[in-house]
Amino acid sequence: MNRDYFLQTERIGFSKWTDADLPLAHQLWGDPDVTRLICASGRFTPQEIADRLDREIDHDRRFSVQYWPVFELNGGGFMGCCGLRPYKSGERAYELGFHLRKQYWGMGYATEGAAAVIRYAFHVLKAETLYAGHHPENAGSEKVLKKLGFRYVGTEFYEPTGLEHPLYELKSSFMIDK
Repeated sequence: MNRDYFLQTERIGFSKWTDADLPLAHQLWGDPDVTRLICASGRFTPQEIADRLDREIDHDRRFSVQYWPVFELNGGGFMGCCGLRPYKSGERAYELGFHLRKQYWGMGYATEGAAAVIRYAFHVLKAETLYAGHHPENAGSEKVLKKLGFRYVGTEFYEPTGLEHPLYELKSSFMIDK
């Protein structure tokens, strides 16, 4: 898969979603292994997947951020997404998130990708605070966030699951030397 990357790590290339990426969106958000902890039903309909892709594209147009599609630099395989969303209106605060396809779980890709997004947020976007949450049953995401330096600050109701999710934050002052 030939993509332009605006951000890279040792193993990951970050691109931007386009309307032509609907098949990739279906590979990711059409997989119940990926979505079981993202929404209350555990599955997205084809229309919900298309709407989600449209929202990501709109976030890029309006805010210059999205949960960017990520690809293996060695081979170009589509891995999932990792990126940012605006979190608090009028503030330099973003939500960090990542959704990886199952074959990329447990290999350090979430940590590697999220670390690159954190650097991008603080150094390029001049974010002041990043927030992140995870489904209460998602111990893997909790481990990644703690490894990245996020600190638990409470819970927040997450409408797509209908549950209170643990909420974490990371301040730019923590990242001064990183």
